[in-house]
Amino acid sequence: MEKLSVISPIGAEAVEQKNLAKRLDTLNGKVVAEVWNEDFKGDIMFPIYRELLKQRFPEVKIVPYTDIPYASLKGTPSYQREVLNDIVAALKAKGADAVITGNGG
Repeated sequence: MEKLSVISPIGAEAVEQKNLAKRLDTLNGKVVAEVWNEDFKGDIMFPIYRELLKQRFPEVKIVPYTDIPYASLKGTPSYQREVLNDIVAALKAKGADAVITGNGG
């Protein structure tokens, strides 16, 4: 009798959908944090975003992605939750009012 391998059809864990936060009236006087997933040239693009934001909102404070844990897309769901918790804690500690996430490739 031949032995068969079985692969589970269960996909990744589903996440509860949440509503987006209310849009800020302005970024002047606000803290904007960058969160990068180490994908597609964020190290090149985030400095450009920073300069563009500062030109438009001179009183914005930017927390660079280097001050926040990387949003790793690798690992198990439990590891990804751990990374997410670290990111959320860092954003709260930095007083972030808004977050720029990227760069998807």
